[in-house]
Amino acid sequence: MRLPEGMQIQRIDLDGPLRDVYDAYHAATAHRPGPAFSFPHYSWLLRRGGSGDRVEAWAVMDGDRVAGACGLQFPLLDNTHLTEVFEGFTHPDFRRRGVARALFDHARRRTLAEGRRLVVGETETGGIGAAFIAAMGGEAVLSEARRTLDLRKADWATLEGMLPDVPGYYLEGFTGPAPEELLTDLATLIGGMNDAPRGADIEGLFVDAGRMREFEESVVPSGQESYVMIARRAADDAPAGYTRIYLDAARDDGWARQADTVVLAEHRGHRLGLLLKLANLLWVHESEPHLERVITWNATSNRHMLAINEAMGFELLDEWFTWQVAA
Repeated sequence: MRLPEGMQIQRIDLDGPLRDVYDAYHAATAHRPGPAFSFPHYSWLLRRGGSGDRVEAWAVMDGDRVAGACGLQFPLLDNTHLTEVFEGFTHPDFRRRGVARALFDHARRRTLAEGRRLVVGETETGGIGAAFIAAMGGEAVLSEARRTLDLRKADWATLEGMLPDVPGYYLEGFTGPAPEELLTDLATLIGGMNDAPRGADIEGLFVDAGRMREFEESVVPSGQESYVMIARRAADDAPAGYTRIYLDAARDDGWARQADTVVLAEHRGHRLGLLLKLANLLWVHESEPHLERVITWNATSNRHMLAINEAMGFELLDEWFTWQVAA
């Protein structure tokens, strides 16, 4: 399907203003439950890139109006066979005019031009996005669920009473970017996430102290604050587990976002996952009393982490697919 006359695809100047792109994105995603990206965070998503990846952003323009857009991320250290399409959208005023198809076809062309063979991305399991990708030959390779915890209704005494006693381990917390001396341990812990479900043809991440430094240095530019809890084995201070919660630096939307939680394989079986998540949540609640809700993502096959979330009171919000499509 060709774009109507007067509409064209063009690369977004990531050094220029992005407000028009963000306003169109916000209009296209306003129906979604859960937290919305702030303008600083959305701008960072499009501009991000470091030693581990390169990012482009493309828009379909109708004159000076943004009809749709998407980001393309090209991993450089791992998964060099694929292109990740992220935050693709069509403005409600331009639906059923070939905008999504034009962006999808362009993503495929850019993937082939970069010597890659696979396009991956995410959609809600229901709705027009999933139907469109399925029609384009997409294969759903991972199912994930979003769950939320209403902090205004949480029984904090009960949650505190759920903290397990884990002999032989202790917790260490920090906010914001990690200090230099923690980067190697954090890289080891993030590497443990490679055990998590991720999709049929998606590799684990390569993480070292240098890449971890870039990741930590992105927290402030991304318009966020973070609370991190690390579990260590007392006998030798070895890193055993990790969890992180993000919130917008502006602190004006009432949401917190539960990010990765991992316990390294040799330290499993001690209830460290529950300890880490509960201790970090209690710390965030005490430090940020304005927060109203926490949202978390988990693969629907990750029964252990789902059980922890449900024990804490998280309730299902919606489900998403990760798709892969041959370029």
